[in-house]
Amino acid sequence: MKKLYYGDNLQILRKHVADESVDLIYLDPPFNSKRDYNLLFKTPKGHESDAQITAFEDTWHWGGQAQDEFRELMKCGNTDVSQMMEALRAFLGENDMMAYLTMMANRLLEMHRVLKPTGSLYLHCDPTASHYLKIVLDGVFGKGNFRSEIIWRRTNSHNSTTTQYGPIHDVIFFYTKTDDFVFHPGFRPYSSAYIKDRFKHFDERGRYQTNYLTGPGTRNGDSGKPWRRFDPTAAGRHWAIPKSLRPFLKNSGAGMNSQEQLETLYVQELILVPKKDGGQPMYKQYVGEGVAYQDIWAFQPNTSGVLFQSSECIDEDVKYLEDEAEKLGYPTQKPVGLLSRIIETSSNEGDVVLDPFCGCGTALDAAQKLNRHWIGIDITHLAVSLIEKRLKSRYPELAKKGAFSIEGVPQDFAGARDLAERDKHQFQLWACSLVNVQPYRGGKKGADQGIDGMGFIEVAKSKTEKVLVSVKGGENVGASMIRDLKGTVEREKAVIGLFVTLTPPTKPMLTEAASASHYESPHHGAFPRLQILTIQGLLDG
Repeated sequence: MKKLYYGDNLQILRKHVADESVDLIYLDPPFNSKRDYNLLFKTPKGHESDAQITAFEDTWHWGGQAQDEFRELMKCGNTDVSQMMEALRAFLGENDMMAYLTMMANRLLEMHRVLKPTGSLYLHCDPTASHYLKIVLDGVFGKGNFRSEIIWRRTNSHNSTTTQYGPIHDVIFFYTKTDDFVFHPGFRPYSSAYIKDRFKHFDERGRYQTNYLTGPGTRNGDSGKPWRRFDPTAAGRHWAIPKSLRPFLKNSGAGMNSQEQLETLYVQELILVPKKDGGQPMYKQYVGEGVAYQDIWAFQPNTSGVLFQSSECIDEDVKYLEDEAEKLGYPTQKPVGLLSRIIETSSNEGDVVLDPFCGCGTALDAAQKLNRHWIGIDITHLAVSLIEKRLKSRYPELAKKGAFSIEGVPQDFAGARDLAERDKHQFQLWACSLVNVQPYRGGKKGADQGIDGMGFIEVAKSKTEKVLVSVKGGENVGASMIRDLKGTVEREKAVIGLFVTLTPPTKPMLTEAASASHYESPHHGAFPRLQILTIQGLLDG
């Protein structure tokens, strides 16, 4: 149950994830709201939106694929979803936003299917489309299973304030499948000022404040009957013994009526009875663990010392990423602390956590750290390769053979050829991972100037040299391509050029590469300046 899949998450979910097999789902679907929001509502004949991450470029335009997925929704079996999506299309029209929501609705239906009855889902988004996504979630999960809208502070400040307030927050929607779900939120420390102001009394157990033992409204059972001189019903109230007092009762008070519990607590001097008629019994409320998580998670810089008995800043455990060591340079990376808070609250050790848009793998990282099983899915080889390296680096036990599996990534020549035929761009990203270099310019499509990948070798203290990679997945390779790579290496002032090819090189190609002479490394000797590497050879080690 520790698996990383490469591919379209809709197909992976349908083919590989069983009904009611997942305890917790976290998803952070890609959405680039830095673009002009209104561009997403242009029709296909209007301005072409470029809001999508490259891998979803086709999926998020209203075209053939969006129409096919919309037809699936019309006969999905969930009539609430079908009617709601038809209404959205009538309102929004056939544009990129509608294509995005159609894509999300289909995948959320599959996530609902794989989620256990006790499971939860957290959808992370920003205000660009959050209002529409909540409507989709209501249709899929039922509006009665909406639990919280969490506001997470994702940055310190933002300069985009000429036409709006600085956008510094994301939205996380929390839904459950049923009313019976795992939920044990943690606590954050109270502020020192709050403790000083409220908890003014002391005894051998520590600081405390007095609080009411009753709640508003009357009850017909034991909780409405008198104890000592106080009749809660006469005051329009009932006994409401707080959870914080349960540890002081045998078996947490099981088998005891309200009056027996109250008397036991009174003997332990945990209840203060008023001396005058008309007063209410009060209990001693000690400081305890702190305040349970609320629905605003906002790290506040420069607040060290504000919290009671803590040197942390407010909400430091969910701090946004700035220059932290965990930062990988992935544009939408979230902090491990944020995912840890979600996973600890809504799952138990040994449970299964699913992230169907796993990006750089933060949810999987947090799940592994907290002793959960996990399933990750991403549509780019760049992400899958990054996650594999991240997990093996942070958790040495995952570097052992069989500790987790990667599905959908070519394992043999036939798989490599199939990927090259299906998706040339993803083949190039995968080939770069075989030679341990980064895709050029983050793997974005577009003019690459003859470079598919770039790496660096250390040749002296504080000095590195460039290695360039050119990847070819077609059958028509020739000596001219080697000459082109030679020119690119010279133009970029690199020291080595790697030509990675699916097709075995021709003799003229080998001759052309040999004519480029060698690179003399100060520490490691001479290396061919141009090297031809075959996919089969790389797969064979």
